[in-house]
Amino acid sequence: MTKQRVTTAEAVPPAAAARNSSPVYPCTRPRSAPVLPLGKKLLKQLEASAAGTSSGIVSTWVEALRASSPQPARPPPPLVPSAANAGADNRRSTWMMEHPSALGMFDEIANLSEGKQIVMFLDYDGTLSPIVDDPERAFMSEAMRAAVRDVARYLPTVIVTGRCRQKVYSFVRLAELYYAGSHGMDIKGPKCTRGMKSVLFQPASEFLPIMDEVYRTLTEKTKSIPGAKVENNKFCVSVHFRCVDEKRWVGLAKQVQAVLIGYPKLRVTHGRKVLEVRPTIKWDKGKALEFLLESLGFANSGDVLPVYIGDDQTDEDAFKVLRERGQGLGILVSKVPRDTNATYSLQEPSEAST
Repeated sequence: MTKQRVTTAEAVPPAAAARNSSPVYPCTRPRSAPVLPLGKKLLKQLEASAAGTSSGIVSTWVEALRASSPQPARPPPPLVPSAANAGADNRRSTWMMEHPSALGMFDEIANLSEGKQIVMFLDYDGTLSPIVDDPERAFMSEAMRAAVRDVARYLPTVIVTGRCRQKVYSFVRLAELYYAGSHGMDIKGPKCTRGMKSVLFQPASEFLPIMDEVYRTLTEKTKSIPGAKVENNKFCVSVHFRCVDEKRWVGLAKQVQAVLIGYPKLRVTHGRKVLEVRPTIKWDKGKALEFLLESLGFANSGDVLPVYIGDDQTDEDAFKVLRERGQGLGILVSKVPRDTNATYSLQEPSEAST
């Protein structure tokens, strides 16, 4: 685990003793070459962009935004199938064979979970709620809230999000959950129930003054760009491009770059039409998943089945951890094929409540 600062509301329970058990992560399906490797390639370029020129960094950011954002709806296909349509259908079929629908594979998942303690990890935007133009209105449906509440009655359940923890709690309004905000840099558990411990963990607390300063500066710098929105997510700052004319994306990215020149301890990652400014500590949703499993006493247990459902590039850190552990299920919410470490897939958020 990390040596970063840890504050606990109560002592974190020791990890449970390991039991002899075979791994439950279904990695037996052969993985072909990535169907859509562009987004992953651009993410690597983005993370290494500090060594490039300013114009090169901005260009990489903008291309990453395009690659990770859903494409506009296409017109209906022609009556006579073209070679391009046939190729797209083949890619889709291949991808679905490698990442089958979690709903269609329910019996297989049930068999994998038999005798295991399931721990649920859920992203918020694009998983529990639809992606919307205004991030302040990303409300989950009552049906989804009821489904999450039902799950939390029987299973430890965690919301893992890039949002500010307090903001996502105001959307979800379920006190019995664990909440990991700011990509896992702000973790709070429920009051002690069923032997579980409440925990507060903030590995980037020293960055709070810097993040507040960057939020104020970016808000001021970007206010001249119509549609631009800067969101303070406590330990990260999100710059939303969703309502900005694509012709102005480069200008907005340049504003972000100009501000960050003075903050070498911060880095930029991307999601769906959003650039996110974060501390350079080695912490992400995957690290948060590991920390919470340890906090719940499951770090070395062979009888636990972590299930993580998410839709964003940032959720890949958690999918990767599950695959490397050889234990757990990653489920990607996506209508389009893309390179992923998840095992199963769902088409849209409504399926997650089924």
